[in-house]
Amino acid sequence: MKGIVFTEFLEMVEKEFGYDTVDQIIEDSKLPSGGIYTAVGTYPHAELVSLVKQLHLKTGIPLDVLLKTYGRYLHNTFKLNYTHFFEAEKTLFDFLESIDEHIHVEVLKLYPDAQLPKFETRRISDNELEMIYTSERKLSDFAEGLIEKSMEHYKQKGSIKRSFINEDGSKVRFNVIIDE
Repeated sequence: MKGIVFTEFLEMVEKEFGYDTVDQIIEDSKLPSGGIYTAVGTYPHAELVSLVKQLHLKTGIPLDVLLKTYGRYLHNTFKLNYTHFFEAEKTLFDFLESIDEHIHVEVLKLYPDAQLPKFETRRISDNELEMIYTSERKLSDFAEGLIEKSMEHYKQKGSIKRSFINEDGSKVRFNVIIDE
């Protein structure tokens, strides 16, 4: 997993809960990296899982809420650092369809070792898009937070329905429905 995911997570924790909390969850996680990350480095996804679990234990906030909140937070970072991806697409559905077809292709050019989730999309109707999320990292709550924030970015009101294709969370269906 790319380091930006770690550095931004720790920045979010510091903003919301303070530096002492960051220090504590790093210490309690007993991470092989020692919690020292660079944005362009690559680290085991298990370290992020450990950090999120420690934050959950410290705050009592449910894991799914923490991951969705972080997805929404990271969307803002992506929007600031990769504006061209958001400006290239004029609608929410066009943007979501571009994740695998364009955005992840460009990411892999820059970071060939990046392990990205797969998003297969299919338009069900003018106001519904089906997205199949596939990832051995099983971070569908995080992905849902990114989708929610994308809806806000494109000023679309609606809902996201999620169903598990694989019980372990490695393959999940999102139906993104925008209000007409």
